[in-house]
Amino acid sequence: MEMTTVVGANGWVRFDDYGIVAAGPDRASRPPDAFVDDLGDEVVLLPGFVDLQVNGVGAVDFATAADEHAIAAALDDLTRHGTTACLPTIVTAPLDAYDEMIDRIRRARDLPDANQRCAILGVHLEGPFLGGAPGAHPKDLLRTVELDWLERLLDRHGDLVRMITLAPEADPGFAAIRMLAERGIVVALGHSSCSYDEAIAAADAGAQVVTHLFNGMRPMHHRDAGLAEAALVDPRLTPTLIADLHHVRAPSLQLALNAKERVALVSDAVAPGAGTSGGLEVVEHDGAVYLADGTLAGSVITLADAVRNVLSLGIDAERVSALASGNACALLDDHSRGELTPGRRADVVAIDPARGPGTPGGSVVGVWVGGVEGAR
Repeated sequence: MEMTTVVGANGWVRFDDYGIVAAGPDRASRPPDAFVDDLGDEVVLLPGFVDLQVNGVGAVDFATAADEHAIAAALDDLTRHGTTACLPTIVTAPLDAYDEMIDRIRRARDLPDANQRCAILGVHLEGPFLGGAPGAHPKDLLRTVELDWLERLLDRHGDLVRMITLAPEADPGFAAIRMLAERGIVVALGHSSCSYDEAIAAADAGAQVVTHLFNGMRPMHHRDAGLAEAALVDPRLTPTLIADLHHVRAPSLQLALNAKERVALVSDAVAPGAGTSGGLEVVEHDGAVYLADGTLAGSVITLADAVRNVLSLGIDAERVSALASGNACALLDDHSRGELTPGRRADVVAIDPARGPGTPGGSVVGVWVGGVEGAR
């Protein structure tokens, strides 16, 4: 039987205490011990969502959380919304603050009950080596790469740091990009005013991702291409997208998804209840988060919301599965997640495609983490 990343209506999945044992497309092939018999005939099963960029949840900013238990509570909330793995993201901060922030996330990852909630696959450092499009990052903390500091940080935390967003113009000669790529860390380009040629040169050096396409970069221009154009045409670069319909409106979202097959959805969620992000005051209104001067500072969505928005554009569930998990897992070289196939982790999200008052298409109706029911 050919396995896919999605099990549609009337499909089934069977798993043991950890992994997927079998899956099938219809009732006729379903064994007695398949699960989700009680969820109804119309549910669609997807691999658990994987978020490469989430700064916080509710009142818990991952960078400034009180302790590992606060982070765990935020991860529980993500689990309830179908995100079964993530990279907690730390925005630009003073160089002497990173050890404590990363250690706090490490302690949350290592809690005894961590396998019951959204998994910490590593840390994403967004900054401080950013460039000409800082967005909501504290401008006084931005700097060009300090390679010695970065190498020392990775010597201490290289098992946890999985992704770093930097600007090409902040890494003259691309020494940091090459070093990071050699260490197996995913290099993302972002918050940059670089030219198209500079972006391509950064990809030559080992960059693989463009962080939150269209945001934190100069606008597309038909006679003066930049990072956005590179993200859409270079097959080595995977753009991430904040599909909250605030950071990227529906026409531009559709344009990006039509232009590039390999895209990864991210929430870029911040914790408005914490009152600050990156040390700057933030306020939530109209479905997004802003600095006092009106700068868009982050989202308040989960990947479940992003999935609903993408489904509303007519994107099919198979593609949505890749956008919400499969492409992220490929970037992280994680072969344990991202597909509903035998041998993968039993991280599963059940969504209801029905549309109607109070039941938006793609509503999460069940979540399983490592084969254990997490939220219903």
